[in-house]
Amino acid sequence: MIRVVIADDQMLVRQGVRGLLELVPDIEVVGEASDGEEAVEKVPELKPDVLLLDIRMPRLSGIAVLDALREAGQLPPTLVLTTFDDGDAAIAAIKAGAKGLMLKDVSLDDLTQAIRALAENRTAFQPAMTESLVAALGRSRPASSDNSIAEPLTGREKEVLHLICAGYSNKEIADLLALAEGTVKNHVSNLLLKLGARDRTRAALIALQEGHLG
Repeated sequence: MIRVVIADDQMLVRQGVRGLLELVPDIEVVGEASDGEEAVEKVPELKPDVLLLDIRMPRLSGIAVLDALREAGQLPPTLVLTTFDDGDAAIAAIKAGAKGLMLKDVSLDDLTQAIRALAENRTAFQPAMTESLVAALGRSRPASSDNSIAEPLTGREKEVLHLICAGYSNKEIADLLALAEGTVKNHVSNLLLKLGARDRTRAALIALQEGHLG
């Protein structure tokens, strides 16, 4: 079972998401939080596999929750859910440690797939949110910046990077590209080194920001 905590200040949203997830056999909602401070208190206690987090909450925002849990070493894979298609807030959430971003009008099927992806240490970005990220990153990029890196990405590395950004696991990438899983792991390691990223989520953000997916 994938243990989930829902943090949202709107009771109807929490109850609605909980009711839907109770229909899914491999997901269990183990707790709820009605504001940011409650989320920071409950998550370390409940130790969920995935946190569903509203980005705008009273007392502590979703970004502040991410920061607090990360600094305490208690941040589970977190899927940020928002009613706002806000690329700037999405960038802040990723930088604070979020592993996925989705709008609250997402379908149950897409939500459960995202939860499973995060539970398997993958990422999950809704296409609409990815478009907002690209737009926001374009606005924030300094005019004098360039997208050069010390060593250019190979064609195969770019293919792997595209699939990382889409949230695929190493095994799924291996299947799609007809490669051995070990070969994919090597490509991922090389990508992290070349991009100066500490994990796959940061690699995806850097790829979007610096234009390495073109």
